[in-house]
Amino acid sequence: MRDVKIDRSSRRGLLLMAAAAGIALAVPRATFAAVGNGPYKGLGGDLSKVRDAIDRQRAESIKRLQSWIALPSIAAENRNMKEGCQLMIDLLKQAGFQTATALPTDGYPGVFATLDAGAPRTLGMYFMYDVKQFNPVEWSSPPLDAAIVDKPPFGKVMLGRGATNQKGPEATFLAALHALTAAGRKPPVNIVLVAEGEEEIGSPHFGQVVQRPEVLAALARCREVFMPFASQSPQGQVEIALGAKGLIEVELVASTQRWGRGAVDDIHSSYKAELDSAVWRMVKALSTLVSEDGNDPAIDGWFEHVRPLTARQKQIIADKVAHTQEADVKKLLGVQHWIRDLSYREALERLASQPTVNIEGMYAGYTGPGGKTILPSKATAKLDLRLVPDQTAADAAAKLKAHLAKRGYGDIEVNVTGGYDPTQTDEHSALIRASTVVYKEEGMPVSLSPRLAGSWPGCIFTGDPVKLPAGHFGTGHGSRAHAPDEYYVIESANPAVHGMAEATLAYVKHLYALATI
Repeated sequence: MRDVKIDRSSRRGLLLMAAAAGIALAVPRATFAAVGNGPYKGLGGDLSKVRDAIDRQRAESIKRLQSWIALPSIAAENRNMKEGCQLMIDLLKQAGFQTATALPTDGYPGVFATLDAGAPRTLGMYFMYDVKQFNPVEWSSPPLDAAIVDKPPFGKVMLGRGATNQKGPEATFLAALHALTAAGRKPPVNIVLVAEGEEEIGSPHFGQVVQRPEVLAALARCREVFMPFASQSPQGQVEIALGAKGLIEVELVASTQRWGRGAVDDIHSSYKAELDSAVWRMVKALSTLVSEDGNDPAIDGWFEHVRPLTARQKQIIADKVAHTQEADVKKLLGVQHWIRDLSYREALERLASQPTVNIEGMYAGYTGPGGKTILPSKATAKLDLRLVPDQTAADAAAKLKAHLAKRGYGDIEVNVTGGYDPTQTDEHSALIRASTVVYKEEGMPVSLSPRLAGSWPGCIFTGDPVKLPAGHFGTGHGSRAHAPDEYYVIESANPAVHGMAEATLAYVKHLYALATI
């Protein structure tokens, strides 16, 4: 959704849409007026020395982000995972964390770090050090160069894989810690930070990081957990999501060899008259997973634990509809029609409340120039299935396998490559109130969303045994996550949108808000 095209390929798609698209239009300012007044005004007192430090360290902060982008850790390709973990540790120690260590998992390692500022309050944080794959030929600038270019109407932006997802926001938060130190201040909160290198493959082993005894003990001292994020739309608005959908990512493989029918290898297509096809078997199996129009999950028992929207969640959606122009949203996203020609409000309620079955991609046989006239012996489909409260990833995977087996497709391999449960955070939690206070102090219109249609592993924090509010905070703008020419605004041409320096100061204010509220 950049240059106001939506990044439809992103696994967290709607998480990024809420931040990067200009659709998070504000509900009336009075909605949050009571939160933004009173003792929280002027967070951190006189921050002029901190701002001076941010300006002095500007070149250093930009270089730090560029160096980080230059080392891509890509879990799907087993690329630079050891090096990426070590760089994450180094960055944290340079920012003032007294301890930062790698934690082994059954996959790639996580990182556990602590910063003791001698403060009465302790904050939990989540980082990721991995990025999505990329094809350099699709980029206007090499994706590892992290070049700063002019990008109207945004201003000067950094192009690079991970620029906005998530190295830009994370590096900006670290810049806030550097600036506090340079200004002679300690952070107003202690920090417990956990990071992973597998977010882009569905966080299959992140639970092993968080559930270690020393990590659980540290998180027990926290009141909330947040992830840095570039939350502003191109026009400067912010939408605070009160949760996120869960997810399972699945690879289905149909093969004639496992099926025991057809030819064991690819064969000339003329033999289709007498042989079964693995590709058609896959197509038929996939068609059982959804309704006739492809829009509703039809997996046996899929809606058994789906919790309907509350009256308050419906009101939040109604507020958004009342203060948003549907035509602008459609133009921004390139939408021609909502599903079944629903009204805008009905479409938003579906977006927040409905689980999904989506085919990310399929491949089988020959796909090059011209034809090859073969009968393929294997077909693969990659799916993501979004989950809502009270569905669970484990139950969803079991139901998918049982559904296929019941219909005679038990030979199709079901490989769950990652996933986690949905998450929800109370709008009255200190995390949401503190975030709102800072956005309001910065003069940003703010609205709420019942939950992201995208996903992140926040359930690891909101669920047992941690049970803490969890969400995102950050100003500034970035976009095209998972897509070519991913960017993060360094110097904003729009005074309503923060550049990197202003976003750095906003993180400082957020720490003071969390220490106070």
